[in-house]
Amino acid sequence: MRSVEVCEWWRSAPPARRRGACGACCRKVETATHGCGGSSYDGTVSEIIELCRHAREASYALAAASRATKDAALHAMAAALRANTDEIVAANAKDVAVARDAGTPESTVDRLALDPSRVDAMAAGLEQLAGLVDPVGEVVRGYTLPNGLELRQVRVPFGVVGIIYEARPNVTADAAGICLKSGNAVLLRGSSSAAESNAAIIAVLRSAVTEAGLPADVIQGVPGDRAAVKELMQARGLVDVLIPRGGAGLIQTVVSESTVPVIETGVGNCHVYVDAEADLELALTILLNSKTQRPSVCNAAESLLVHADVAEAFLAKALPALAEAGVTVHGDPTVVAAGKDIVAATDEDYGTEYSSLDLSAAVVPSLEAAVEHIRKYSSAHTDAIITRSQAAARRFVQAVDSAAVVVNASTRFTDGGEYGFGAEIGISTQKLHARGPMGLPEMTSTKYVVIGEGQIRT
Repeated sequence: MRSVEVCEWWRSAPPARRRGACGACCRKVETATHGCGGSSYDGTVSEIIELCRHAREASYALAAASRATKDAALHAMAAALRANTDEIVAANAKDVAVARDAGTPESTVDRLALDPSRVDAMAAGLEQLAGLVDPVGEVVRGYTLPNGLELRQVRVPFGVVGIIYEARPNVTADAAGICLKSGNAVLLRGSSSAAESNAAIIAVLRSAVTEAGLPADVIQGVPGDRAAVKELMQARGLVDVLIPRGGAGLIQTVVSESTVPVIETGVGNCHVYVDAEADLELALTILLNSKTQRPSVCNAAESLLVHADVAEAFLAKALPALAEAGVTVHGDPTVVAAGKDIVAATDEDYGTEYSSLDLSAAVVPSLEAAVEHIRKYSSAHTDAIITRSQAAARRFVQAVDSAAVVVNASTRFTDGGEYGFGAEIGISTQKLHARGPMGLPEMTSTKYVVIGEGQIRT
């Protein structure tokens, strides 16, 4: 990586003073930069930190941009994606070829692959974002204090957001659009498996935003090597928040190694529970959609729980239907005995996000047993109950502590677009700062604006 010279004050200052530095002295040296607010980089500053500095500078212009400017940029980005579809698909074909040559599972290849319809969907997502309300400046609450001070809590951008994600190149456009609309500069680090695709998409988007008068550096790609990612995770003071989006290994690495605050998106070990009072035809329809409509995504069902009172009748319908759809069922002894070619489930199976046409299954004696199973194995993403009993539905909703709890519908609806948020950054399974699909409001913080007429505190 290219290094940048740092001013002598920064080189010689003790760490405590570096952490409190504002960077003003380094701005006297044209190319110098450092991670103020907590990061020191002994003697040289890498290309990654320079990218972060450029993002910080660009974020100031974006934070001051009007909704009209941001929406114009989003429309320009959408038009540019459509105009460059052939180039993007050609770049993606290189990634897909490498993935297939490496023996990558088809479910993962599906997440990676782009075609003209998927590029058009990316563009449509950006246009949808342009039609949504701008969260920046929204007054969350406001009132006048007894002393006459006017107090308002308003939404503001984070500033610089880093996103580390795997495989799916459509995330590149989604993340860039959401961050731009919410006033944040974004640093995009996709996986090496989508390197050609992401580079092509980012180049197109950077060119497009300048048409609206915004700096190209509001959208930047980060090199994919591990050293670069490590520096991004430690660029505290230059990057305001990191969002990992991918498998459990990626998320855990970012959470455990980052000094930058992290919003943790979660893996999707999602459950469908068929209650004793379920409509079994409805339950079968919902199960098949939850599992097979797109098995590679995080809101696809990975586990089936069936109440013992309806197990015989339901499994007689469900197991052949799942087999016909190509699903391999990993079942407990009761499930194994109920069908053909059922794989005996292990404890690990019940905790697995397959992202494929595999499904764990178990028969439970009660709703409470289903809840206990979900508490033990669920990733707290999305869990569903199928029942005609309002009491059972209320108990399930109360007892299951997941980001989304669904009654009589497919788990596949846990999605920013389906919720009406537009494209999403990811689905957060933590409880701070956001939970569930992360749309535009979740990509902001707040600040307090206090307006007085000379009041002083006594």
